[in-house]
Amino acid sequence: MTLPTTHVSFPAGAVTGESTVLAVHPLDGGRYAVVTGATPFHPLDHTWPDQPADLGTLTVDGVELAVVDCLTGAVGPEGSPDGGPDGGQVLVGADIPVRRGDEEWSWLVLHVLAADPGDIVGRTAALAVDAGRRGALSASHSGCHLLALALNEALAPRWRKDPGRTDAFGHPDFDSLAMASSVMDTEASTDTYRLGKSLRKKGFTAEATEEFPALADALPELTEAVNRRLAGWVAADARVRIDVPGPELTARREWHCELPEGAARIFCGGTHLHHLGELAELRTELRLSEDGSELVAVTRPKRA
Repeated sequence: MTLPTTHVSFPAGAVTGESTVLAVHPLDGGRYAVVTGATPFHPLDHTWPDQPADLGTLTVDGVELAVVDCLTGAVGPEGSPDGGPDGGQVLVGADIPVRRGDEEWSWLVLHVLAADPGDIVGRTAALAVDAGRRGALSASHSGCHLLALALNEALAPRWRKDPGRTDAFGHPDFDSLAMASSVMDTEASTDTYRLGKSLRKKGFTAEATEEFPALADALPELTEAVNRRLAGWVAADARVRIDVPGPELTARREWHCELPEGAARIFCGGTHLHHLGELAELRTELRLSEDGSELVAVTRPKRA
């Protein structure tokens, strides 16, 4: 099966579009995946599944079909062992054996239907994303990035040495160096950070020193500092955009936000707000595990 890499319009915020159906692929559990040449749907990323998939509808010849999930698929070169036992077959999620963006592979957005849609290959499909759900996920994702920058700033004094990685504002990048998992839903983003030996070797300290109390004791003050910074950024109504080098699903996209302190940027494949004035409030709750090995940040956006 030869299929081109899907072109996507979700980085610009699109929630509707039209495209030709290129293939219908059976999945486990009696479900089916529809592949179109282009789509506004954001699929679950199989390598870093932080943002849930878009849901919505796909309409062909007046028949509306519910898109119950949206996944990343890939097709290897025909005749290649990496393409599977038959070569060129569609592989899904964890079954994909190569790195995301491998140029010899086609990368696909799979619109998952609960049942066989019949013979729709070659027909034009109208694609519509659940815009309310997308907006809520975008708010959580933008909030997640802002939390990362604010937390990096608040924790900067706790680094004994340069860890070798800084964020857009020159602060040690605690967010990326300590990140264990990041998950968002329509209500909040939840970021879990591992405070283990590896982070301590890089120079981070959670223990009390002459300069500051132990992280557990400092948590209320840190939370207040982070929330104060988040409130200031929301009030500034900073503009948000996604820089996109190309329309392909695998293009390496970058989140930009014009904050008062300067331009912030983070590589990201998800969807986002257009400006921070779309939020009425953004607040985080910081929690430390009993053994002190994990810090969890739950960041909740309130939309305007």
